[in-house]
Amino acid sequence: MQDVTAAVIFGGEKVLITRRAAGEKHAGWWEFPGGKIEDGESPESCLQRELMEELGIEASIGEQLAVSIFEYATGTIRLLAYRVEIISGDLCLNVHDDCQWVNVSDLKKYKLLPADKPIAERLLEKQMEESI
Repeated sequence: MQDVTAAVIFGGEKVLITRRAAGEKHAGWWEFPGGKIEDGESPESCLQRELMEELGIEASIGEQLAVSIFEYATGTIRLLAYRVEIISGDLCLNVHDDCQWVNVSDLKKYKLLPADKPIAERLLEKQMEESI
């Protein structure tokens, strides 16, 4: 099983999702940005590295929000989602061709990667719990 990280970055009431560019694996699908954890790397340091590589931002990694396990044809991944705050940098798309700030309630309208869907569902549940 491959451990992978995902950043849940809020901007006000909205959350950031990114779309994989043409030529990339799963091109055209939306995801929470992040990537594979390398040997000897913590999930938090992986996420900091990936966000700098993919989006050109320095980030502070907060609490773990969700875990999603999904079996793709190429293997099983465990997606670890963390709350992230942008410390510095301007969003620059290096491996994605689009990014959107969307309401949590609108995440289901996007073609999210299968492993990212449970994270979106957890965010919606959490939002509903907090509004009660």
